[in-house]
Amino acid sequence: MAAPEPLSPAGGAGEEAPDEDEDEAEAEDPERPGASGGARAGGGGGGAGPGSCGGPGGALTRRAVTLRVLLKDALLEPGAGVLSIYYLGKKFVGDLQPDGRIVWQETGQVFNSPSAWATHCKKLVNPAKKSGCGWASVKYKGQKLDKYKAAWLRRNQLHMTATAADESPASEVEEEEPLIEEEEEEVLTVASAEDKSRRPQGKGPSEPVHSEATPPGKRVENKIRVPVRYCMLGSRDSARNPRTLVEVTSFAAINKFQPFNVAVSSNVLFLVDFHSHLTRSQVVGYLGGRWDINSQMLTVVRAFPCRSRLGDAETAATVEEEIYQSLLLRGLSLVGWYHSHPQSPALPSLQDIDAQMDYQLRLQGSSNGFQPCLALLCSPYYSGNPSPESKISPFWVMPPPEQRPSDYGIPMDVEMAYVQDNFLTNDILHEMMLLVEFYKGAPDLVRFQETWNQEHTYLDKLKLSLASRMPKDQGLGHMLEQVYSLLKQGN
Repeated sequence: MAAPEPLSPAGGAGEEAPDEDEDEAEAEDPERPGASGGARAGGGGGGAGPGSCGGPGGALTRRAVTLRVLLKDALLEPGAGVLSIYYLGKKFVGDLQPDGRIVWQETGQVFNSPSAWATHCKKLVNPAKKSGCGWASVKYKGQKLDKYKAAWLRRNQLHMTATAADESPASEVEEEEPLIEEEEEEVLTVASAEDKSRRPQGKGPSEPVHSEATPPGKRVENKIRVPVRYCMLGSRDSARNPRTLVEVTSFAAINKFQPFNVAVSSNVLFLVDFHSHLTRSQVVGYLGGRWDINSQMLTVVRAFPCRSRLGDAETAATVEEEIYQSLLLRGLSLVGWYHSHPQSPALPSLQDIDAQMDYQLRLQGSSNGFQPCLALLCSPYYSGNPSPESKISPFWVMPPPEQRPSDYGIPMDVEMAYVQDNFLTNDILHEMMLLVEFYKGAPDLVRFQETWNQEHTYLDKLKLSLASRMPKDQGLGHMLEQVYSLLKQGN
């Protein structure tokens, strides 16, 4: 797919206060001696300041130990490609300069500290990342930098014993990060309670729902899929059902801004809704659009249904190649995907969360810049929906806290703008006809002439749901009636 553009270069000093502190420690004394006995003259008193190097018993903090100090004492050597960061499947390589600065090989950007470089790189992959935890994230020739910092402190017999240094390899700056993440976890608990209002109105989460592939015309009244709050999941558990539904969390509830804006055309939602209505099994498709790095706007303008069955790898490969060519012809990029939960709430399952995290990383590719990947979930026949209109919910996955990498990603609710199209395009009508033909005669095809509830047939239900996504110009209504007629004959 089309490669995303890189983000504009950020300042080398980093964006977080801890990074600035580290850089200030370097700037105070560029020629600061790395061994004991080189203390600066102080203004009275017996204590050394945090930016000075005292002898044994001095008050030097871990923060004052910089790359320049480690280079001066020959614990490190400058070189090309000796520094690296691995984060969520991405690798970043840097050169260590003789003055202690870091040059990112891919862009040539210069950073004054490990934390500045780590923060910048991690935010490219995960814009919600608050800090880089640089000394624990950056490796020198395969070993974490905090090991070298601890070795320097042991050698100079500072306030920290060798045992303490080993037990706390991160610097003071990085030791604060777990506290931040714990606060976020507490906020998530509160947020999930607030997000209960997002549940579809009806009998509630304990209401019986249908299986994802029931025989035509049959209802399963005793199968329950109860959504859980993210904060209740804990660490990844292989015994947990991958179809467990998880409530989404809003960015506002955890005091974060949504890292990108989204605008979706009405024709996209129209086609997604139509596709999802056709069968009692899950359907899947891709989303095409454009990513504007300057405005941080993701615009979704076209849906591409996969006319294949889940598990049919051979057909899926052919369909995906066709979609790829369609994207190229239209000058669009792959910006996301959609799938349906026919008779369950429009909430992601654990399997969906893992898949979305994987797609986000794949779409990122080798690009240096951040490019979002949007997921849409459509629930056409969930009996808890407040009206005949299908529930279509967008979501995005925030990576788990770095100190708990085995946890599931956090499913985030995405706010999106709705763009009303002026008319249905001929290619969408053509796609609808192809979908009807593909599912014709299938055992899980919805029987549209049968009764959906006391007032409406399944075809009535489909029309009512699509009505809210219809374009302004209804001139092609006669074409839609032909599609509806084919649906009634399809059984």
